[in-house]
Amino acid sequence: MDFQQWWLLVFAGVFALGWITARVDLRALLSESRTLPRSYFEGLNFLLSEQPDRAIDAFIEVVKLDPETIELHFALGSLFRRRGETERAIRMHQNLLNRPDLPEDQRLHALFELGLDYLKAGLLDRAEETFRQLQGSLYGIDAQRHLLEIFEIEKEWRQAIEIATALQQAGTGSNQARIAQFHCEIAQTAINESRLDDAKRALTDALAANRQNVRALLQQGDIAVQEHRDDDAIVSWKRIEQQNAPYVSLVGDRLMDAFSRLGRGDEGLKLLRSWLDANPSIDLLETVVRAMTAAHGVEAANDVARQELHRSPSLLALAQYLDTRGQLALPTQEDRGDLDVVRNLLHHHTRRLGRYVCTQCGFKARQFYWQCPGCSHWETYPPRRTEELEAQK
Repeated sequence: MDFQQWWLLVFAGVFALGWITARVDLRALLSESRTLPRSYFEGLNFLLSEQPDRAIDAFIEVVKLDPETIELHFALGSLFRRRGETERAIRMHQNLLNRPDLPEDQRLHALFELGLDYLKAGLLDRAEETFRQLQGSLYGIDAQRHLLEIFEIEKEWRQAIEIATALQQAGTGSNQARIAQFHCEIAQTAINESRLDDAKRALTDALAANRQNVRALLQQGDIAVQEHRDDDAIVSWKRIEQQNAPYVSLVGDRLMDAFSRLGRGDEGLKLLRSWLDANPSIDLLETVVRAMTAAHGVEAANDVARQELHRSPSLLALAQYLDTRGQLALPTQEDRGDLDVVRNLLHHHTRRLGRYVCTQCGFKARQFYWQCPGCSHWETYPPRRTEELEAQK
């Protein structure tokens, strides 16, 4: 028998073995499927059909018939939690933990799911205690992420820093920007309580964590103002323009007030106008128009508003221009009445355009937030109003 015939025999033998193995596996699968209750397949069908309520009813029936189905207990508990029935989810996972024959990996899984139940139910103390038990386990990293979430909700910023640092050291990615924000939160609490030395230390830590943190510079300026050091405040706020220019719109009013207290209002106005030229912003425009009105009168302010309207056309800029235009003398009472109607209509329409919007979840707010109230992400609000962002696209 030559070489080619040998290869044909080997190939045929391998094919025959594969066919036999497949037949055996298929028979085993069919045998196992016959032992599963019909409710199990009904539950799977309801899940695939996106009918979780009916799926839950079917799976409950399976659990009654076969209490040993551990994986089904997990699936059922997750469905309860997703549907908002946290009490039932908690009982389901507690019952699993009470089983003496539960393997260690399944026990850890049940403990993690129980922590999620507590978190969903708002039982933060119990959730924290549960997730802490998972430290160093297979679920340790995920447990730490949820602990960080809990500490943010509870505003336990020092513990949040500790967990965020541990996660970073575990190789889950950089948390420096987030840690810097936690230090800024500590600083803000200290500022509110007039503990300015504590606030300064926290801001030093914030900038050590993230040198590009704009909020820390803003707060440093606020502290300097409280200590009657307007020159130092101006220096801190000028650094914002160097680090992240669009954020200067957040300090326009503060900066102008500091210059005015020092008797250097014209210098402050000149600086703000240069910022406005480099970074068009409706917030900066409003600040410049107010300062120009106070220093040089309404007509000069109206000229600034008109120039900005032509340079960066928007409904918000138009509303600002009409506001200053309405303060000027008009030829007739009828003209003034017409302008008032247009202004009122425009202001009603621009309310939704003058909001900040989160780039992560789209949550819109009338004021600027460092942490989004909708999704809790940090630094996801650009310092631009809705219409300005749409105009940039």
